[in-house]
Amino acid sequence: MVTGPIPGAATFWELIDRRADRSPSARMFVDERDRELSYGGLREAALSVAGGLHELGVMPGSVVSWQLPSTIDTVVVMAALCRLGAVQNPIIHLYREREVGFALTQTGATHLVVPGVWRGIDFPALARRGCAGMRDMPVLVDVSSGLPSGDPGRLPAPPPAASDDDAPVRWIFYTSGTSADPKGVCHTDRTLLAAGWGLVVASGNQPDDVGTIAFPIAHIGGVDALASMLMIGSSSVMVEAFNPAETIPLLRRHGVTRFGGGPAFYLACLAEQRKEPAHPILPRLRSMSGGGAPKPPQLHFEVRDEIGGRGITHGYGMTEVPMIASGTTADSDEQLAYSDGAPVEGAVIRIARPDGSDADPMEEGEIRVKGPMVFRRYTDAALTAEAFDAEGWFCTGDLGRLRPDGHVQLTGRLKDVIIRKGENISAKEVEDLLYTHPAIADVAVFGVPDPERGEMVWAVVQCTPGASLPFEEMVRFLKEAGLMMQKIPERLDVRDNLPRNATGKILKKDLRKEYTEGT
Repeated sequence: MVTGPIPGAATFWELIDRRADRSPSARMFVDERDRELSYGGLREAALSVAGGLHELGVMPGSVVSWQLPSTIDTVVVMAALCRLGAVQNPIIHLYREREVGFALTQTGATHLVVPGVWRGIDFPALARRGCAGMRDMPVLVDVSSGLPSGDPGRLPAPPPAASDDDAPVRWIFYTSGTSADPKGVCHTDRTLLAAGWGLVVASGNQPDDVGTIAFPIAHIGGVDALASMLMIGSSSVMVEAFNPAETIPLLRRHGVTRFGGGPAFYLACLAEQRKEPAHPILPRLRSMSGGGAPKPPQLHFEVRDEIGGRGITHGYGMTEVPMIASGTTADSDEQLAYSDGAPVEGAVIRIARPDGSDADPMEEGEIRVKGPMVFRRYTDAALTAEAFDAEGWFCTGDLGRLRPDGHVQLTGRLKDVIIRKGENISAKEVEDLLYTHPAIADVAVFGVPDPERGEMVWAVVQCTPGASLPFEEMVRFLKEAGLMMQKIPERLDVRDNLPRNATGKILKKDLRKEYTEGT
């Protein structure tokens, strides 16, 4: 069996086919029930399911939405749709009627694949409620009793290769709306494969690495992880829902070397490690990696010193550009802790001042990106026009600096700058300082409208077990850390849990709304 990287595939199906030829018996996934799927097995199962979906009316170019959990069967469905040349619209399983109905209506989906009743939610009933009022109800494909199957010999030809400019949209992902409707982000196979290759080069993963998919596979990061696995020929442990007490022993048993997720997952692993500090929870770990939200710098050192391995090789990306920058195991501790990595292969970054001119090194500005991994457009043409500047750079809405070593340092969001009495306050700066307090497990800082100040600074924290944080202690700590008085939060709320999305990112918009309505 020959392993090793497979670069240059033009479509996902080509990559699946080539990997199955090269390493047919290599394990791709193992799940919580110790079911396994090889690369050759993926191709075989996908062809059968593609045949079944084709008999149900899925054609090349059909828009197929699916709202499925992170399982091996979901990967097979994804691969089958790649074989058919369908347009996939993954919907995170936590979305409910409003979001599902919006996506189905805007994409014009012809089919919707659901898992039946899963974890107490009746997904077919949810879909019917979401589709109420639609002129054409999508064909509902309930896979609770098994995936559809059919004759692969009756399938249409595989999707043809196309140039970057001519590649058709094959994926539509929806971002969480901040204050309006979710945005549909359109990708081609080529844009997502470029992102996957950027991850391959940055991560240094090898065929013998064992990774994890413990977050929703319908998230853009799930497709990014699949692409990189197919290119390398490595394996991963598939987890339907991340529960630290149950999941971590499973990952340890399968010898996980690369843990993927984001800050919420890193924090959960740290909490488990601290229960028995002398016994490594993941003894074969080489590094933790992920994205989805900025990490506090101190978190890298805590993971390195307490869990082991290289620490956190955190990355930076978004639904529109899945891989922008990433840390590597060759980076210094200073780079891993205080930056979000260097641009991945193919990505070009510039920092723009408010007037659009280039910022100097270490000058804060908006991060703008070009490269083959940038999405093609939004489903709403008006949003597309707003998202790119006159020179074709994608405007991320993120604030950051480009360091002299070429690494990117995120400093916040354009919409996450708090303006208090005319003073610009970076929420991330305050969050990073508060995170270093020993009583704090996680924190969110944001602005709430205030008639006197313009905005008032609020801090909402989740404390470590058994700890507390009085307001006076927070103020003292921030003063001693050297934070100017104008930036110290005027309000503090301590909660047992912070609201999060499906990938563990704190939902500041929900907190901001809650506290705004309460003022």
